[in-house]
Amino acid sequence: MKKVILFLSVVVFFLGIAVFIFFFVGQPPKAEEITFGVNFSQKHSTNMGLDWKENYSALLEDLGVKRLKLAVHWDLIEPEKDKYSFDDLDWQVQKAGEKNAKILLLVGMKTSRWPECHIPDWAKGLSKKEQQEAILKMIENTILRYQENDVIWAWQAENEPFFPFGECPWVDKNFLEEEITLIKSLDSFKRSVLVSDSGEGSFWIQAAKLGDIVGTTMYKEVWVSFSWVKVRMPFLPQSVKDFGFYFKYPYPPKFYWQKANIVNRFFGKKVICVELQTEPWCPTLLYDCELPEQEKTMDIGQFKRNIEFAKKTGLGEFYLWGGEWMYWMKEKQNRPEIWEEAKNLF
Repeated sequence: MKKVILFLSVVVFFLGIAVFIFFFVGQPPKAEEITFGVNFSQKHSTNMGLDWKENYSALLEDLGVKRLKLAVHWDLIEPEKDKYSFDDLDWQVQKAGEKNAKILLLVGMKTSRWPECHIPDWAKGLSKKEQQEAILKMIENTILRYQENDVIWAWQAENEPFFPFGECPWVDKNFLEEEITLIKSLDSFKRSVLVSDSGEGSFWIQAAKLGDIVGTTMYKEVWVSFSWVKVRMPFLPQSVKDFGFYFKYPYPPKFYWQKANIVNRFFGKKVICVELQTEPWCPTLLYDCELPEQEKTMDIGQFKRNIEFAKKTGLGEFYLWGGEWMYWMKEKQNRPEIWEEAKNLF
């Protein structure tokens, strides 16, 4: 028995070394061509106290962005049941077209930015089945409205649908498959459907099984908290719910490159970064966070380091997460250095 335990210990030891070398040792080859885009949320820009149209226009006209990932928040698109409001999204799509920019359009219940799942008030009391029926109807209306517009280069179905983050009532892989099937059946241009997952907490296998393209996040310095238990475990003491700390992810560029290789080798799918951290991650919502606290996880030095890190991963496409915040820093804080630095990417 002791010999068996010793043998297994040796196997585990050397296996651990092999895994460490595979993911952590060495440098990936640099991508032949690297493209940068920017995420944009109308709701988040407004919550930052900005004129969202001016913010969006500045991304296109001042930064010169040619790739955008737009979040289609359900509560903005369908504020009342069966009454759709596409005027603002129409404007964003048209504006991008005027500047020869392309859009990755994110649709579904979970579409990034807090609370992640942007459920209209009228739908919050519905059963899961009723919510899903309403989501499919909303997606159908959205795809049919833009499916012939060549400004849209791809669709994204939900945002990190397997990652338990945000105030969301349920996670349902079968429903995600239903959403993807619907999108593909409606899109006469047969564009790709992207599925995203956590870059730091996942190996992207489920996303690779379902998506034509895999989207990953890439964060370096974050605030780790247990605030999510307020929704899932309300019985826990408040002291546990409020506990948190700043954390630096230790993963090197090779960690992302090797995972992308696995996805490409076994699923034949391309991996792009749909969220590259270029804004702070605070203990509170960003628009409630004081500037000195923000600078603990993002300043001009960290911005440059994150960009250089991304370039070393071997991936070829990145969407900056922070277009609203960078504009806020320039316009509201008279701190344009990060905005000006970002211009070098486009």
